[in-house]
Amino acid sequence: MSAGSAKHVAVLMGGWSAEREVSLSSGRDCAAALRDGGYRVTEIDVTRDIDTLVAALTPRPDVVFNALHGRGGEDGTIQGLLEILRLPYTHSGVTASALAMDKPLAKQIFAQAGLPVVEGKVLSRDALLAGDPMPAPFVVKPPNEGSSVGVVIVRDRDNHPPLSAATWPFGERVLVEKFIPGREITVAVMGDRALGALEIQSNGSFYDYTAKYSEGGSIHIFPASIPQAARDEACRIALVAHQALGCRGVSRADLRYDDTQDGPGRFYLLEVNTQPGMTPTSLVPDIARHVGISFVELVSWMVENARCDA
Repeated sequence: MSAGSAKHVAVLMGGWSAEREVSLSSGRDCAAALRDGGYRVTEIDVTRDIDTLVAALTPRPDVVFNALHGRGGEDGTIQGLLEILRLPYTHSGVTASALAMDKPLAKQIFAQAGLPVVEGKVLSRDALLAGDPMPAPFVVKPPNEGSSVGVVIVRDRDNHPPLSAATWPFGERVLVEKFIPGREITVAVMGDRALGALEIQSNGSFYDYTAKYSEGGSIHIFPASIPQAARDEACRIALVAHQALGCRGVSRADLRYDDTQDGPGRFYLLEVNTQPGMTPTSLVPDIARHVGISFVELVSWMVENARCDA
């Protein structure tokens, strides 16, 4: 492609979060696709050593492709550094990244935008250890992790606490939400367009880290096996959520669709992921492929639409 032939793209991957291995996989696949698209690519394994990162970004690339996941790469931290360096980068900017990563704060913004969110509360770790905060079943999760890291479903008649002080490395705050039965639906947003709704059927108890990243852990169904009107509503919710947070580039909205009762199903927006997985078989590239956008075209579009916030 003529646009890519002259551009140098630095792909940031790795990082120090619990999602490091996922990020390395995303970064390697994105780098390969960008080379196929005609770009000159430098791969950078990011650590906490900022001097080393700045040195790796010299000479200055034209664009930074942010393939980092989790804390440090997805929460506005690396975005702030790239803003200081005035290097255009893919995905959302500082504010949107920070808001989306803080799940309780993002839920407040979604609710203000009129979007359906799950009943929940933020507790201290000690308060959760003291007793169930709501009737089971409920979900316990870190307020600022991705890829279902640390997520536990507490079901009826569970006779053990959902976490312990020794096994909860995610800080003092815990997000507890009502468990919503039904279907797992995800929507990819690309710029100002929702690409479509995909249904995930996990081969485990729920769509956890193992189901997401192990071969055969889940089945993707596109379009989602729900009524067309429901798919349209899922896309509307995802696009409004993307805009409410101020996202740009590509994002992914995760929803639950409760159709377990009589009558029409009901959606609940769980979160927006501003740095979705970007291997060729990840959810966003899978949705894009179904609507005629190849992986090379997807990552190339992201590079061509990269920018700084201001």
